[in-house]
Amino acid sequence: MRKIIAALALAGALTPSVSQAQVNIDMAKITCGEVLAMPADDQADFAAFMSGFFAQRVGRTFIDMSLFQKNTASVLDWCKSNKNESVMVGLERATGTK
Repeated sequence: MRKIIAALALAGALTPSVSQAQVNIDMAKITCGEVLAMPADDQADFAAFMSGFFAQRVGRTFIDMSLFQKNTASVLDWCKSNKNESVMVGLERATGTK
């Protein structure tokens, strides 16, 4: 039994581990066209992430769901006619901050 456990431990130690590559994404460079091309579920996830990202950037520590929904609709509406602009520009425009 000890030999089996030792063999399994040795095999586990020698087996290469599966690693995942890390990807860096500059969220400030994602364009409106890229977001509009996403499926609706991905757009919703992206909007939630960007809301948190932007809130942290401007030092806001609360969640206002009605403001989130208003800003999301405003940014997506703006994005429809500004597909080459970054989403961050639309967010700054919608919230009146930089």
